[in-house]
Amino acid sequence: MRRLGPFLRDAWHLARPYWSSEDRWKARGLLAVVVALNLSLVGMTVLLTYWQRAFYNALEAKDWDAFMALLFTWHRSEDGGLLPSFCIVAVLYILIAVYQLYLRQALQIRWRRWLTEVYLTNWLGDRAYYRMALTDPTTDNPDQRIAEDARLFVDATLSLGLGLMNSVVTLASFIVVLWSLSGPLTVFGVDIPGYMVWVALVYAAAGTVLAHVIGKPLIALNFTQQKVEADFRYALVRFRENVEGVALHGGEEDEKRGLTQRFRALMENWWSIMTATKRLTFFTAGYTQVAVVFPIVVAAPGYFAGRIPLGGLIQTSSAFGQVQGALSWFVDNYASLTEWRATVERLTGFTRAVQAARRADGGPIVAKGDSPDLSLKGVTLSLPDGRVLLDHGEATVAPGDSVVITGASGAGKSTLFRAIAGIWPFGSGRIALPAQGRSLFLPQRPYIPLGSLKRAVCYPENEAEFTDDAVAAALEAAELGHLVPRLHEAETWDRRLSGGEQQRLALARALLLKPDWLFLDEATASLDPAAEERLYAKLKERLPGTALISIAHRPAVAQFHDRALRVEDRALRPQQASLRPA
Repeated sequence: MRRLGPFLRDAWHLARPYWSSEDRWKARGLLAVVVALNLSLVGMTVLLTYWQRAFYNALEAKDWDAFMALLFTWHRSEDGGLLPSFCIVAVLYILIAVYQLYLRQALQIRWRRWLTEVYLTNWLGDRAYYRMALTDPTTDNPDQRIAEDARLFVDATLSLGLGLMNSVVTLASFIVVLWSLSGPLTVFGVDIPGYMVWVALVYAAAGTVLAHVIGKPLIALNFTQQKVEADFRYALVRFRENVEGVALHGGEEDEKRGLTQRFRALMENWWSIMTATKRLTFFTAGYTQVAVVFPIVVAAPGYFAGRIPLGGLIQTSSAFGQVQGALSWFVDNYASLTEWRATVERLTGFTRAVQAARRADGGPIVAKGDSPDLSLKGVTLSLPDGRVLLDHGEATVAPGDSVVITGASGAGKSTLFRAIAGIWPFGSGRIALPAQGRSLFLPQRPYIPLGSLKRAVCYPENEAEFTDDAVAAALEAAELGHLVPRLHEAETWDRRLSGGEQQRLALARALLLKPDWLFLDEATASLDPAAEERLYAKLKERLPGTALISIAHRPAVAQFHDRALRVEDRALRPQQASLRPA
């Protein structure tokens, strides 16, 4: 494979942290046991070749007693060694194989759990997920990389790693057996000792080179397949989450066209994988079938000349097969290696993108100040394309103030809120947060997490910290009393509730959490004017010490604020007109 060195370094950088993590001793212990069981299986396989030799020799000699002993009890071999029966070997082999698989799966899930926690922590930390969504369109489908690629990486790393170790140990074990069995071969007057070993080496080397030449296109195709599979799955999820909008627009045909196009890309790449796999399978299947009879054909002259008994021929064939199989590990696992490489590249790209997002310095500096006020000093905000929305904006909001922010659509009002929240990465200046107090931001489209209704109201706090009565009172105040009996029902509430009900739920959240600073970004825009007035009055009544900063257009909202700021012509200007209705 091209760039093998960098690829292996990437794989090592992905795998190494787990083995030095807080889970390292349990992981290493499990791995040691799994390795020991794997080595035991190799040892059992070596033992079986000697059993086969004795068994077929007993058949050739028509030795009934040896035949029965080799099946059920013990048998003393020609060289004086004691061979266990097939039943004993089979029972031990089954037990070892079962527990080797069981413990390997236990190691897999522990490693995957740890890796998933690390990826989630890094992706969510410093709001890297938000920065990546804005600035990194190349790192597609982070959900798939965390859920699917992490699983594939752990499974493939363990299975390929243990398989390679088995091949190395098998090679070391059987090459001695094959060397002693094959004897010398005279070619042009030159004696070649252990000639079957050299034949196996040449056979496996030729197969490895040809497998790589034939199967190389699978590397890029498997990478692309993981991407298009994730794209198609994401499109289906997005459609499911927006069924009402599609239905209202009558957009079924357009959605079907879009989904069909994505699936067509998936299918076309799959056909390419099928074609490449067909070529590779033609070779590997032929390579494997030839290997079945090849050692017998090579060793047959010695058998027909009477130098090798039938058992010796069978043992030679078995030993050759083990050596050839060990040397052909690359050939047998080429397709799996290409999938593993694609997984490593996707996880490596995701890891680097997350690290870059967390290291990125951008946007205004947001930090707690010494003053109880919220202040903006020289704040400049721009869009990802560089267009400036706000140029050196200045403002101060004191605790308990109520300020409404107005301006034309697209002027930068919501972006200003994102900057105050510390999540907007484009711009400069300084935002000094109040020295004390908790903030809560309510966007126009509320976020409602999965789970119970109570969890949705308490979010982002732990629902266990609030009594049912307190949550019910908040829902009643937000005019959602009819939902109180369903407080502990787990539903997809973002689809069960209307837009207005979702905004009422978010207001119930504010009434329950009682923040010191409450930011509302058109958080009542889906309500009718009368309901909007009632709920703003409820906020002012129930949260008398809370600073209220609202983005709004309606006069009904403005009247609940003492002053106004307007975002206009890239400036943040005080609005002099009275907010109270005449």
